[in-house]
Amino acid sequence: MPAKSKAQQMAAGAALAAKRGEKKKGELKGASKEMEKSMSEKELEKMASTSQKGKPDHVKSKH
Repeated sequence: MPAKSKAQQMAAGAALAAKRGEKKKGELKGASKEMEKSMSEKELEKMASTSQKGKPDHVKSKH
């Protein structure tokens, strides 16, 4: 699934780096930490590769 915001795309990139061992898992915080645990490498690749062009910085939740 593609990222819906710049923040989500960046969090996916950080989680992907940790999953690949390029970054320490202990350095992750918040959304990237949860993404690393719950998503596969393929899912993270797809989300992290989303273009940031035209995306909002953050998307407000519906809660």
